[in-house]
Amino acid sequence: MKKENKETTLLNLKNITNEKFESEGIKTTNVNILLNRVRLDKKRTLKKKIVFSLFYAAIISSIIIYFII
Repeated sequence: MKKENKETTLLNLKNITNEKFESEGIKTTNVNILLNRVRLDKKRTLKKKIVFSLFYAAIISSIIIYFII
């Protein structure tokens, strides 16, 4: 009886360790996907800031030129 219990617990431990490795692999890919999304979001916000700053600079310069001439 004792040997059977030990064997079943060892088999269960093997299954648990395999599940842990599989779940860790999934977590790392999810983290990589999230990091890539964050990088893409940063690039998008930087592009938006550049476009809006150029737009505002163009408006201000056109207003200044209008009042000077």
